[in-house]
Amino acid sequence: MKIAVIGGGSWGTTLADLLAKNGHEARLWVREQAVMNEIRTTRENSWYLPGCKLADSLEVSTDAAAVADGARHFLFAVPSQFIRSAYQRFSKYLPKNAVIICASKGIELDSLMTMSQVCEDALAAFKPRFAMLSGPTFAYEVIRDMPTALTLACKDKKAGKEVQEALSSPNFRVYTSTDVRGVELGGAIKNIIAIAAGVADGLGFGGNARAALITRGLHEMSRLGKAMGGERQTFMGLSGMGDLVLTCTGDLSRNRQVGLRLAKGQKLLDILAEMKMVAEGVKTTEAVHALREKLGVEMPITEQVYAILYKDQDPSKAVRDLMLRSLKDE
Repeated sequence: MKIAVIGGGSWGTTLADLLAKNGHEARLWVREQAVMNEIRTTRENSWYLPGCKLADSLEVSTDAAAVADGARHFLFAVPSQFIRSAYQRFSKYLPKNAVIICASKGIELDSLMTMSQVCEDALAAFKPRFAMLSGPTFAYEVIRDMPTALTLACKDKKAGKEVQEALSSPNFRVYTSTDVRGVELGGAIKNIIAIAAGVADGLGFGGNARAALITRGLHEMSRLGKAMGGERQTFMGLSGMGDLVLTCTGDLSRNRQVGLRLAKGQKLLDILAEMKMVAEGVKTTEAVHALREKLGVEMPITEQVYAILYKDQDPSKAVRDLMLRSLKDE
């Protein structure tokens, strides 16, 4: 199978490497000439995955046409706020039977569209089959061949099975689902809760607070997901609860790190300026806050994270405000 992977960050590079090691003709599109040259000469992407050797068969280029040539499957792993431009960049190379696989987790801020909705909007003329890949995955662990399980959601069961088999390996287990909306929303919203968990950890609140945030955060995720057409049961799976637990507890979680640093009094702009990779939860918080208001969905944790990020709310006060809300049934 010829597969074009768009995005030379940690996740895109990891997935391209996985596909190459699975015996597929994987071609990775990267934006930076320096990254391309390094991968070609040293078989390493040291900016995002230092010390990780990539498959010798993995091709890499900054030329979109060369990466897309002959491919039917296009896997996008770019920051969610740039997914539309990435779809548009490759639209001229898509065959009529194209399959779009999205590994980006977020909500487009300007339109408040999910990743599948952006695909439908940007590539309407092609009507490509769409698959959403999401779940508890740190690229640094996947590329080291540590056991991992995640979900691939696709309404076209045949296309979903095809992609499932292409990605799966002895240490990379892919489950399928037809609930695209639920899977993509779980992957996006959990980053907001991870920021909250980082704040709680940074304030020294311990395991009780973290467990409460994870549990009530899952409730918020499923509530908005149901309002947007997702299936509540999906949020109990790998792309919901699984991803939420990992992102709220793992030291490799960029969103949790943002929360930790906010709790220590650092300013958001300074934190983001020092990060190599995008913390998707920052923009997703703004987008989901707007969606919450538009749909009339109660999401108190999201409200407080939004206040911390965009209204200079003191993190300690945000926690107090959450704890002192009106008492209610669970």
